Amino acid sequence: MAKDSVFSSAPGLAPRTKIPGSNVLLVLIAICCALEFLLQLSDFGLVRPERLRGMAYEYGGFWPGLLKDWNPNFALQPYAMFLSYGFLHGGVIHLIVNMFTLWSLGAAVLGRVGVRGFSILYVASILGGAAGYAVLAPGLQPMVGASGALFGLAGGVLAWMYVDRFTFQQGLLPIAQAVALLIALNLILWWAMSGQLAWQTHLGGFIAGWITALLIDPRPFDPEASKTS
Repeated sequence: MAKDSVFSSAPGLAPRTKIPGSNVLLVLIAICCALEFLLQLSDFGLVRPERLRGMAYEYGGFWPGLLKDWNPNFALQPYAMFLSYGFLHGGVIHLIVNMFTLWSLGAAVLGRVGVRGFSILYVASILGGAAGYAVLAPGLQPMVGASGALFGLAGGVLAWMYVDRFTFQQGLLPIAQAVALLIALNLILWWAMSGQLAWQTHLGGFIAGWITALLIDPRPFDPEASKTS
């Protein structure tokens, strides 16, 4: 995101030159990148087994059928997949887009609530994204990607912006514009991907992120008060 985007221009959300707690972002990015790098090596036949990507999806992706009558690959898979899907991606482009978004939104969240608050929001958003897909997805196709967590971070940032702007009577148009932009983005991607976009995960993550953010930090940020503290 650009520095003058709706997510970074609100009081209390602007990323600083040195991001506080940025190590947590680096760890998440490193895990996702390492997994995709390993899967890429397998795709090119440089490591064995050559079906490593398929196996990773089979064991770590989110499979709606496991919530019904499918037999899991291991006992805890129906539960573990609510988290593990968020660390796998569908290729390099998918990974790069998500990791840049994670760094941008993660910086804003860390600047507001620190590492503990970010961690709670991130996990809640991953779980919410999985729940949204489980409830709303019409088929049994698997799902992978960090987008549920990222939409949760976006939902959290917008929730705080809503509280701040409502409290200090700054107008809510930027919030509406940001939500409209996210909806438009999903519609465009859904069309471009011939309906293969897991928008249900995005919606579930966004809602979970919005609610969790207000539970973590329901108080408005007063820029004037912060100057005199």
